[in-house]
Amino acid sequence: MRYLPYIFVFTQTLVLCVLCVPILIKLAFRFGVLDKPGHRKVHQRPKPLLGGMAIFSSFFWVVVIDLVLFFALYQSTLFHSVFPQLVGKAAMVYETLFKLSVILTGGALVHILGLGDDIFSEKLSYKFKFIIQFCIALGVAVFGIRTDFMPGQWLDIVITTVWIMGITNGFNLLDNLDGLTAGISLIAALIFFGVAILQGQVFFAFMLAALAGSSLGFLLFNFHPAKLFMGDSGSLFLGYIFAALTVMGSYVVPDSPTLIPVVMPLLILSLPLYDTFSVMFIRWREGRPLFEGDKRHFSHRLLALGMGHRGTVIFIYLVCFVVGISAILLPYVSVAGSILLLLQAVIVYTLITILIAVAKNRDQD
Repeated sequence: MRYLPYIFVFTQTLVLCVLCVPILIKLAFRFGVLDKPGHRKVHQRPKPLLGGMAIFSSFFWVVVIDLVLFFALYQSTLFHSVFPQLVGKAAMVYETLFKLSVILTGGALVHILGLGDDIFSEKLSYKFKFIIQFCIALGVAVFGIRTDFMPGQWLDIVITTVWIMGITNGFNLLDNLDGLTAGISLIAALIFFGVAILQGQVFFAFMLAALAGSSLGFLLFNFHPAKLFMGDSGSLFLGYIFAALTVMGSYVVPDSPTLIPVVMPLLILSLPLYDTFSVMFIRWREGRPLFEGDKRHFSHRLLALGMGHRGTVIFIYLVCFVVGISAILLPYVSVAGSILLLLQAVIVYTLITILIAVAKNRDQD
């Protein structure tokens, strides 16, 4: 019974997302919102691009409607009997309403920006999109969704703005193979959910349960061969919501010997960051524009080695899980143990980079 409220929220977003997808597929074909094949694309046929609306809508409306139902029913006998764990939580929910409204507003704006890019991709420049993203991230940080471990408030605002921008675009760049971003989102949401449960963070856990349900619901249609893509409206929203929610989480427990656990989100979300920095480095080394799309992403390089589409995606899932799941231990181990966990993540990505580079050089010889 302890986990019934979270299962309830997870199931709601899962079902709603599954119901939305077929409708959005028809709308995408009707209005021509399609991702057409090209030299930088892996797919061979046009794919519907409105999948992000299913992810956003299922998450947004379940959160909003459940809040309304909570305040309408939390004093009733039925509510007490079905969800006894939530009795007496009204004050906590009231305290989080403002911050939740800021997060959801930012998420809606990011989603609209991505939707505009999906529909008018030829008209929106990357500079314009970056400016809008920066304004949203800065606004969210100014209104209280920010870190609180720096000596000056302005430093927390700067760090949070950079974090939101980085993770938002990291998820956007990661979305280059069927099922990749949705699967990484599901894995990360479940790992963060485990952290929230262990540390008794009810609000954090509910939001992550909703996000996991939306991700899984979409993944059922997006795994190879995909029936539709999430587009920028989905990938930007997922990156943003992870960045915003993880800023609100708490990772240091009373028994933590150091403040190292604050880097837990960095480890759990390291896969999108690794892909972003590695592809940017390759473009810089080759003297090409940093924001010009290509097939040099982590996933593309694995495909070039002959792993196959599903094999590549599953391999990346495993990397994300192995690095992310170990991060859960950070609040409970010694300083030496924390350093070893961080070193393990560095070694994993270093080994992958070396193996890909060696295999590429061997093929060229």
